[in-house]
Amino acid sequence: MDYLCFRALCCKGPPPPRPEYDVVCIGLTGAGKTSLLSRLCSEGADCVVPTTGFSIKAVPFPNAILNVKELGGADNIKKYWSRYYQGSQGVVFVLDSASSDEELEAARNELHSALQHPQLCTLPFLILANHQDKPAARTPNQVKPKTKPLATGLHFMYFVERETSIANRESKASSCNQFLHRIMQKRPSEIQN
Repeated sequence: MDYLCFRALCCKGPPPPRPEYDVVCIGLTGAGKTSLLSRLCSEGADCVVPTTGFSIKAVPFPNAILNVKELGGADNIKKYWSRYYQGSQGVVFVLDSASSDEELEAARNELHSALQHPQLCTLPFLILANHQDKPAARTPNQVKPKTKPLATGLHFMYFVERETSIANRESKASSCNQFLHRIMQKRPSEIQN
């Protein structure tokens, strides 16, 4: 009996591995993609350097791991975004809610292109309207009508960040956790690789 108790308490072995899901994170330069991912990974946001090509971060959640492939938003890099879409199981699109009307329209056009891309069009999308802490930030009610009509009939999840752009990790983690559940609900045969 003592041996069974000892074995049960001490010798269980490593926990089972958590499933991993590959996600692509896109958005224009300055939208806050790198800061968002650094915050989700509990890294310091003080010395964040914008991504010039791409970076991959593993964002841990209690029930799974999101491997987020962040793609830089500069014009000379956007033309290569589609080369990194293969194998993605979801898309995070980050936009700057405090941007000018022209920049918001450019972000809307990039979102539209992503929603129409054959490798992404059936995947869950999470849209984060970042920089809600800035004085010029549009409210969720102002941002949503400009982007939501693009996604009619698609696996689409919309979330507008209402808290300070970098400071509130819990709010961002909550929206990403909901997004993760959306990805996990898809049957493996439905996930494009």
